[in-house]
Amino acid sequence: MPVFLKTRITAVGPEVAELAEGGVLILFADGAPEELAEVSVLHAAQEGPASNAPSAGTPVRVGTVSAEITAMGDAAWNKVREIGHVVINFNGARTVERPGEICASAIEPSVLVAALQTGAVITIGE
Repeated sequence: MPVFLKTRITAVGPEVAELAEGGVLILFADGAPEELAEVSVLHAAQEGPASNAPSAGTPVRVGTVSAEITAMGDAAWNKVREIGHVVINFNGARTVERPGEICASAIEPSVLVAALQTGAVITIGE
């Protein structure tokens, strides 16, 4: 399986932990406006994003925490490719509520929060 995206966390907004406690992770590429950076994990891509979108079953790793994609919104991967932005909802849902969302298998919220550290690597794929 290819690597669709490999990126390093450069900053964690002050409101990220609260969202992650609810299973929601918002990624935005470095340079996001301040109001978005407050609720986002800022990142710098090391590999990708790939031109083709990952599908259900693709692994998602946040540091040492692993999940897999369960659903992909129609617009989600285009946003990743264009502006480095995506919402990953670790709720295990088989359908997305919004077109810009990726759903992934559930992760214990405290484990997800602990994994969100500057320098940690987020990988989608292999």
